[in-house]
Amino acid sequence: MIKLFSDWYTRKFSDPHAVTLAVILLCSFLFIALFSHLLMPVLVALAIAFLLDLPVNKLVNLSLSRTSATAFVVSTFIGITLIAILGLMPIIWQQSSSLLQEVPHMVSEGQKYLLTLPEKYPDIIQASQIETFISAVKEKLLEWGQLILTASLNSISDLVALMIYLILVPLMVFFFLKDKQDLLAGVTHFLPKERRMAVQVSKEMNQQILNYIRGKVIEILIVGISTTIAFIFLDLRYAVLLGALVGLSVLVPYVGATIVTIPVFLVALFQWGFSNELGYVMLAYGIIQALDGNVIVPLLFSEAVNLHPVTIIIAVIFFGGLWGFWGVFFAIPLATLVKAVINAWPSSQTETE
Repeated sequence: MIKLFSDWYTRKFSDPHAVTLAVILLCSFLFIALFSHLLMPVLVALAIAFLLDLPVNKLVNLSLSRTSATAFVVSTFIGITLIAILGLMPIIWQQSSSLLQEVPHMVSEGQKYLLTLPEKYPDIIQASQIETFISAVKEKLLEWGQLILTASLNSISDLVALMIYLILVPLMVFFFLKDKQDLLAGVTHFLPKERRMAVQVSKEMNQQILNYIRGKVIEILIVGISTTIAFIFLDLRYAVLLGALVGLSVLVPYVGATIVTIPVFLVALFQWGFSNELGYVMLAYGIIQALDGNVIVPLLFSEAVNLHPVTIIIAVIFFGGLWGFWGVFFAIPLATLVKAVINAWPSSQTETE
């Protein structure tokens, strides 16, 4: 057994380039795992810098200095973001408050309807089953209410930190873009010379992450805006709030679309009941989801490495459990990183050649 492990270790780690790659990955993983809560502004700034790197490079190619191009792109991005936030946040906040106030009425109406089911279908549904279900729902709603209250109190204490982040993140984005080459040179200065595999993986992942972040932002905007327009056209209540939820749901492949279907269906159900309007809303929602999965995603992520749906789901669960929202957001690039490392790692076939 010891000899078997020794032979495997010799085969896989005899190449110093492989050892360098393994050490870099291990140190990076441990550093992010231990200090991710402190590095959150840095991670956000890096994600935004990846998103804005292409327009900066385009302006530089047009004979504009790197500093001027970075200042213009970052200023434009901040302006558009502020306009979107100041325009949408009041509406989303108002609709969220109205929806939360209406939840008790929805629960009451739903309870009345459920209590009529044993009379309509006595051979299928028993009154005790309905009462047990209603009690479980009330307990779950009470737990969610306590979580929302706790989150609200915690958010008040984090308000000062948020204000600081709103200043630090744009500054870091500016310097990440402006001094990109100097920062990269400073990092590589501390790395060993035997880093051929690490460079190979980093080049592949740089393009993958860039394509993923840009494509994901475009997908969120397309799905969110189209869903909001469709819901407004169909006169669905809380259209902007639900459209924003549907747009953000694409962050979690497969699972997000399934979860966000519940509030869309329930709002339409309590507004119109089982009617044609409910069918129209769900039909429009289904068409948008179908176009997203079969048209938008293939167009935006055509250059990305193909991953099996099971691999994506496992990556979302694993990295989301480790790093929360950002683990979910970067689940696909991180899964692609694992695949790139496996492809770059010396195999028994290459060693025998």
